[in-house]
Amino acid sequence: MFVGWEGVGLCSYLLINFWYTRIQANKAAIKAMLVNRVGDYGLVLGMRLIYMEFRSRDYATVFALAGEASGDQIRVRGSRDCGVLKRIGRFLFVGAVGKSAQLGLHTWLPDAMEGPTPVSALIHAATMVTAGVFLMARCSPRLEYAPGVREVVTRFGGMTAFFAGTVGLVQNDLKRVIAYSTCSQLGYMMFACGLSSYEVGVFHLANHARFKALLFLSAGSVIHARGDDQDIRRIGGLVRILPRTYAMMFIGSIALMGVPFRTGFYSKDVILEVAYGSYTWYGHVAHWLGTGAAFCTGFYSMRLLYYTFLAEAGGHRKIYEGAHDAPRRMAIPLRVLSVGSVRVGWTTKDRMIGLGTPFWGQALYTHVDGRVRIDAELISNQVKLIPVRFSLGGGGRARWRYGSYGNAKIVYGRKVTRLKSRYVYLSKKWFFDKVYTEWVVVPARHHAYHTTYKGIDRGVIERRGPAGLTQALYQRAKRLGKIQSGEVYHYSLIMVIGRVRLLMRTMSFATTTRVGEYGRRSFEKRFRVCMRYFAFNR
Repeated sequence: MFVGWEGVGLCSYLLINFWYTRIQANKAAIKAMLVNRVGDYGLVLGMRLIYMEFRSRDYATVFALAGEASGDQIRVRGSRDCGVLKRIGRFLFVGAVGKSAQLGLHTWLPDAMEGPTPVSALIHAATMVTAGVFLMARCSPRLEYAPGVREVVTRFGGMTAFFAGTVGLVQNDLKRVIAYSTCSQLGYMMFACGLSSYEVGVFHLANHARFKALLFLSAGSVIHARGDDQDIRRIGGLVRILPRTYAMMFIGSIALMGVPFRTGFYSKDVILEVAYGSYTWYGHVAHWLGTGAAFCTGFYSMRLLYYTFLAEAGGHRKIYEGAHDAPRRMAIPLRVLSVGSVRVGWTTKDRMIGLGTPFWGQALYTHVDGRVRIDAELISNQVKLIPVRFSLGGGGRARWRYGSYGNAKIVYGRKVTRLKSRYVYLSKKWFFDKVYTEWVVVPARHHAYHTTYKGIDRGVIERRGPAGLTQALYQRAKRLGKIQSGEVYHYSLIMVIGRVRLLMRTMSFATTTRVGEYGRRSFEKRFRVCMRYFAFNR
């Protein structure tokens, strides 16, 4: 699994950097790689602890011994005693946070939209970003014996869903709106796993892949028709030019909103029902955060449709004259995905997440104390309809807001002053990037240049390593080159000096090895005889 985990990260880096001549694509690819390295480091530590505890990394062996190890304690340097399964679960969750763009390590996902749109549809809607959810579901036997970890997973998932939903309200890049939508839906999947409803989280993962890929490919059709312009404020008026693309994006949007009898309704609303039916404080917090995210989802989905298709044209006439609907080769995948966005939810719900279904077999494990699906089925219909009402209310609010003001899209007067600070806060993405830049990136770069590069690499390694050795040999050869004078008596003098130094070294060695005053005097006598003989022969 780890090899595939790293392989999909490498593929993402290469595909984000597909247009390698773009500076922003280079930055986005490097950012994705570095942020994911943080999460991968946590995953490696979790694997290390698994091997230390169970002496194996085989799934069957580790899962079979998980119950027996539930009471084992471990102490990591600088920390207090902690349950080994609890610490393993936390490290594994760090890996899932990095790969699935949860709150804290989410910053790479919106920037990854610099890659081609099919890449976004393939990797950042269905494969790479869902790897963290898969990891949590695959490791369900370990998480079930670490309830504290499941609480952390639930809280992070709820906060991620709400955070990404609020930021998506004010985004003006066509693909970034969908990217923050992906981040929000990943939060739903994650806190479903935290509530021990792994099958519901995986079911929403599969449903989300269909309508999110439909939205990304529809966005690619719009960008292709608009000459690579992604700013929704400069698009508008495409409903008559791109009717087929508009229909596909509308289907994907209502499936994303969770409109009844569409695919998203049968998985997202079930997650919120499970959160409410868990009857724990963190479950209820996740429920209301997810409900607020549902309102935001309805709002930015309708806002995207109005800006792109229903508002007045906001670009140059020449661009609209050259615009055309998706050709047949691009339309076939859109039609297939639209069918999945409409029909798959209600045809597979009872098979995959129904009570007592044998679909998952032994692949997913839920402890008896964590089964809340029965309680979720028995909550009132008024509670079940709360997310639907919020989602439709958000869509209606966007309809009133952008349908009433037309293409102006600006509310003059006191409303602008009252909402300006909130708009700036959301448009700056809750200042996560600013905090990371000023508190992490700049100090790390300063340390890397002045300490690591100048002090260690060039100051120590190069001077005592290849560069220093090369310089020393060059200076030594330069000094020895001066001896080559061409005079015979110079060479004779050098030979004499060499023989004397050799004899001196021999004397020193013999002096340190011979024991006793007699041996030392005998050696000195022999040395004097040798020197006389050498002088006579000269």
